[in-house]
Amino acid sequence: MNEFVRPAAPPAGWDRRGLPGWTYHSPALLELEKEHLFRRHWQIACHVSDIDKPGAYLTLDIVGERALVLRGQDGVIRAFHNICRHRGSRLVADETGTCRNALVCPFHGWVYNLDGTLRGPARPDTFPPLDKVAYGLTPIECEVFLGFVFIRFEPGPQRSVAETLAVYAPELAHYRTEDLVPTAGVWTQLSPVNWKSVRDVDNEGYHVAMAHPALQDLYGATYFDTPFVNGVCRSFATFNPHAGRRWSVRHYVKLSTPAVPLPAPLDKAWIYYGMFPNGVLAVTPEAVQFYQEFPLSTGETLLRGAVYRYPDEDRRRRLARYLAVRIDRDTQAEDVQLTIWSNEAMNSKAFASFFLSDLEYGVRTHHDHIRALLPVVTLDEPPAERDMAAVNATLAAGASAGAAEAAVTTPAE
Repeated sequence: MNEFVRPAAPPAGWDRRGLPGWTYHSPALLELEKEHLFRRHWQIACHVSDIDKPGAYLTLDIVGERALVLRGQDGVIRAFHNICRHRGSRLVADETGTCRNALVCPFHGWVYNLDGTLRGPARPDTFPPLDKVAYGLTPIECEVFLGFVFIRFEPGPQRSVAETLAVYAPELAHYRTEDLVPTAGVWTQLSPVNWKSVRDVDNEGYHVAMAHPALQDLYGATYFDTPFVNGVCRSFATFNPHAGRRWSVRHYVKLSTPAVPLPAPLDKAWIYYGMFPNGVLAVTPEAVQFYQEFPLSTGETLLRGAVYRYPDEDRRRRLARYLAVRIDRDTQAEDVQLTIWSNEAMNSKAFASFFLSDLEYGVRTHHDHIRALLPVVTLDEPPAERDMAAVNATLAAGASAGAAEAAVTTPAE
């Protein structure tokens, strides 16, 4: 496979419609999305350099779960539910930090070792003997791949991270991502939209020419997307031959040099690797970043990400990275506005569905992945909120849409 060749055109006669508008504002569907998409698929937690020494930790609260990612005294990175086994208190309150050699619950003082085993409860004489493993912290599946830490709350359809991203692993290996170090830490931002509206914008480059002047100047003439296949996709672009009409782009292209040896055309490329349902690893010649989104409600989303650099960064590459971040910052602001406008339409009876360009086939294939896991979204009209899970289960079991609709006990709410 030549990874730089543009993908073939979508199949003739493909259905250009996206998900129906009701799927963007149904609380019952959102609960199914949290369970089947977010908790059962791999999520990027951080980079190993964010927790670079024994006792270093990072926490994240997503889709109703509290995760604690921790480096043990043995150097191994593990993930646990950030829940004390005694009364369910949050064990660690801060987003990042370092503990010496144990975790102490702030509620009653139960103590846990850094490998998650119970060291002992406070006032042990008031309890029967407690098994140190059985009453230890509840583990979360954790995998380190190319220096990034991934977690998964429940078993799901994806294979290991390494197997899921295997098709792009040879290309990613050029970037030596294991060697990265943090820049400004993990950032977060709230956006007043459904999470799918964020992904819909990010999964296609058709809008770049109109909506992103800096990106169009930098790489618009060469940008192309590949569709989601087996849970992963890729967007690829190299610098335009005459890039530089805008100040930030002009100086960025002039300063940009690879921080590690990269073959052509990677030495002048920006690449985005998407991982279903919501994660992206993005590489440039001088830095690597991840970003993702998590639903807080049907109309509010948490955006989260971080930028990483190479440890021997010189002044030239530092300036190039600054300019790349500046271009990205403007692009993100533009994208947020686009997601707001698009998401608003999902509540309007005047808007039936998307009508997608061939250049937006990435949106279609992302929606297809959702349809495969949550077949209830194939219905043009929503079932009643209280019937959502049952109808989805019926469809997932292989029933026809007609049989599923017959299972609805009340009109759509």
